Amino acid sequence: MDFNGFNFGGLFDIELAIESLPFVLSGLPMTLLIAFVGMGIGLVLGLLLALARSSKNIFLRLPARIYISFMRGTPMLVFLFILYFGLPIIGIKLTALVAASLGFGLNSAAYIAEIDRSALNSVSRGQWESAKALNLGYWTTLRKIILPQATRIAIPPLTNVFMDIVKATSLAAVITVPELFQKTQIVAGRTFDAMTMYVLVALIYWPICIVISFFQERLEKRFSKFL
Repeated sequence: MDFNGFNFGGLFDIELAIESLPFVLSGLPMTLLIAFVGMGIGLVLGLLLALARSSKNIFLRLPARIYISFMRGTPMLVFLFILYFGLPIIGIKLTALVAASLGFGLNSAAYIAEIDRSALNSVSRGQWESAKALNLGYWTTLRKIILPQATRIAIPPLTNVFMDIVKATSLAAVITVPELFQKTQIVAGRTFDAMTMYVLVALIYWPICIVISFFQERLEKRFSKFL
């Protein structure tokens, strides 16, 4: 392939990247806020869904299965549009930040529920039977015996979910949330150098995910004592 005359330097303008970095990074707190709130909602709701999904009660199990199927089978962007642009039609108005945080939380809960269900099922049934022999109740057994062991198993896939949320927060730009990608688009539109700005924001997301991976390893070591 002939690259003669191709200006590789035109792919990335270092001066523009350095000049724009502070403005782009001003959207980082919003990105992290949406990611953490969304993950928090997802963790709580996901665990409840996992327990309902594993329940023998069909009135708990069936709604949980339908919810998980719906959330896993619909695009995140469409769901954001429903929350931000659709709900006002029926009189429910959410700010862009609330819609994004709630959207990522409700969506991620479906994936977290399946991760939690798999992790809980991987704990030996003998643990439940031993706890029952000691007259421990369901919730006490779950909280003190089962969850600590299941958490260690669930940490790697849950970390992947959190990484996906962090990267997917870029979708919040379409509903006007001033996060990393929205700030990047502003500069790209003003300077007409989209390539530089998109490479720059990619280089910002990358170390964020590296930091998340670091904490994943620390958490795995902390919970390894339960195995």
